[in-house]
Amino acid sequence: MRRVDARAAQVIRVDALWLATEPLDMRAGTETALARVVSVFGAARPHHAYLFANRRANRMKVLVHDGIGVWLAARRLNSGKFVWPRDAASTASLTRAQFDALVLGLPWQRLADGGVITVV
Repeated sequence: MRRVDARAAQVIRVDALWLATEPLDMRAGTETALARVVSVFGAARPHHAYLFANRRANRMKVLVHDGIGVWLAARRLNSGKFVWPRDAASTASLTRAQFDALVLGLPWQRLADGGVITVV
Protein backbone atom coordinates (compact mmCIF):
# COMPACT_ATOMS: atom_id res chain seq x y z
CA MET A 1 0.00 0.00 0.00
CA ARG A 2 2.85 2.37 0.74
CA ARG A 3 4.18 2.02 -2.82
CA VAL A 4 0.87 3.17 -4.30
CA ASP A 5 0.89 6.28 -2.08
CA ALA A 6 4.45 7.13 -3.15
CA ARG A 7 3.53 6.77 -6.83
CA ALA A 8 0.42 8.92 -6.42
CA ALA A 9 2.50 11.60 -4.71
CA GLN A 10 4.88 11.61 -7.67
CA VAL A 11 2.04 11.91 -10.18
CA ILE A 12 0.41 14.81 -8.36
CA ARG A 13 3.63 16.72 -7.73
CA VAL A 14 3.08 20.45 -7.21
CA ASP A 15 6.03 22.78 -7.72
CA ALA A 16 4.14 26.09 -7.74
CA LEU A 17 0.87 27.32 -6.25
CA TRP A 18 -1.13 30.14 -7.83
CA LEU A 19 -4.19 31.91 -6.47
CA ALA A 20 -6.78 33.75 -8.58
CA THR A 21 -8.56 36.58 -6.78
CA GLU A 22 -11.66 36.68 -9.00
CA PRO A 23 -14.39 34.28 -7.81
CA LEU A 24 -15.23 31.10 -9.71
CA ASP A 25 -18.70 29.57 -9.90
CA MET A 26 -18.34 26.34 -7.91
CA ARG A 27 -20.63 24.56 -10.38
CA ALA A 28 -17.73 24.83 -12.85
CA GLY A 29 -16.29 21.54 -13.95
CA THR A 30 -12.82 20.63 -15.14
CA GLU A 31 -13.14 22.20 -18.59
CA THR A 32 -14.50 25.50 -17.27
CA ALA A 33 -11.86 25.68 -14.54
CA LEU A 34 -9.13 24.91 -17.08
CA ALA A 35 -10.45 27.63 -19.40
CA ARG A 36 -10.34 30.08 -16.46
CA VAL A 37 -6.73 29.07 -15.69
CA VAL A 38 -5.73 29.71 -19.29
CA SER A 39 -7.51 33.08 -19.41
CA VAL A 40 -6.17 34.30 -16.03
CA PHE A 41 -2.68 32.76 -15.95
CA GLY A 42 -1.97 32.45 -19.66
CA ALA A 43 -1.47 28.66 -19.58
CA ALA A 44 -1.82 25.63 -17.34
CA ARG A 45 1.77 24.62 -16.63
CA PRO A 46 2.79 21.10 -15.58
CA HIS A 47 3.12 20.56 -11.83
CA HIS A 48 1.41 23.85 -11.02
CA ALA A 49 -1.74 24.17 -8.90
CA TYR A 50 -4.31 26.92 -9.45
CA LEU A 51 -6.68 27.94 -6.65
CA PHE A 52 -10.09 29.57 -6.98
CA ALA A 53 -12.77 30.46 -4.42
CA ASN A 54 -16.45 31.25 -4.76
CA ARG A 55 -17.83 34.73 -4.07
CA ARG A 56 -18.47 33.99 -0.36
CA ALA A 57 -15.00 32.39 -0.02
CA ASN A 58 -16.35 29.36 1.84
CA ARG A 59 -15.57 26.98 -1.03
CA MET A 60 -12.37 26.47 -2.98
CA LYS A 61 -11.42 24.56 -6.12
CA VAL A 62 -7.88 23.57 -6.99
CA LEU A 63 -6.88 22.58 -10.50
CA VAL A 64 -3.55 20.74 -10.83
CA HIS A 65 -1.83 19.92 -14.11
CA ASP A 66 0.25 16.78 -13.49
CA GLY A 67 2.06 16.84 -16.83
CA ILE A 68 -0.35 14.37 -18.43
CA GLY A 69 -3.81 15.61 -17.51
CA VAL A 70 -5.59 17.78 -14.98
CA TRP A 71 -7.05 17.10 -11.53
CA LEU A 72 -9.82 19.17 -10.01
CA ALA A 73 -10.40 19.08 -6.26
CA ALA A 74 -12.87 20.96 -4.09
CA ARG A 75 -12.83 21.99 -0.43
CA ARG A 76 -15.65 23.47 1.62
CA LEU A 77 -15.49 25.01 5.07
CA ASN A 78 -18.44 24.13 7.31
CA SER A 79 -18.07 27.42 9.15
CA GLY A 80 -16.09 30.56 8.48
CA LYS A 81 -14.42 31.33 5.19
CA PHE A 82 -11.08 31.21 3.46
CA VAL A 83 -8.90 34.30 3.78
CA TRP A 84 -9.08 35.40 0.15
CA PRO A 85 -7.68 38.65 -1.25
CA ARG A 86 -10.32 40.77 -2.99
CA ASP A 87 -8.63 44.07 -3.76
CA ALA A 88 -5.18 42.81 -4.77
CA ALA A 89 -3.77 41.90 -8.17
CA SER A 90 -5.71 39.31 -10.15
CA THR A 91 -3.23 36.55 -9.23
CA ALA A 92 -0.81 35.70 -6.44
CA SER A 93 1.90 33.10 -5.88
CA LEU A 94 1.82 31.07 -2.67
CA THR A 95 4.45 29.15 -0.73
CA ARG A 96 3.63 25.71 0.64
CA ALA A 97 3.32 27.15 4.18
CA GLN A 98 0.90 29.81 2.92
CA PHE A 99 -1.15 27.16 1.09
CA ASP A 100 -1.32 25.00 4.21
CA ALA A 101 -2.58 27.98 6.22
CA LEU A 102 -5.06 28.98 3.49
CA VAL A 103 -6.80 25.59 3.32
CA LEU A 104 -7.27 25.70 7.09
CA GLY A 105 -8.87 29.15 6.88
CA LEU A 106 -5.93 30.91 8.55
CA PRO A 107 -4.47 34.31 7.56
CA TRP A 108 -1.87 33.01 5.11
CA GLN A 109 -0.73 36.48 3.94
CA ARG A 110 1.16 36.91 7.23
CA LEU A 111 3.49 33.99 6.50
CA ALA A 112 6.72 34.32 4.56
CA ASP A 113 9.10 31.53 3.52
CA GLY A 114 9.74 29.01 6.27
CA GLY A 115 6.58 30.00 8.18
CA VAL A 116 8.11 33.28 9.37
CA ILE A 117 5.45 35.85 10.32
CA THR A 118 6.17 39.14 8.54
CA VAL A 119 2.96 41.15 9.08
CA VAL A 120 1.00 41.61 12.29
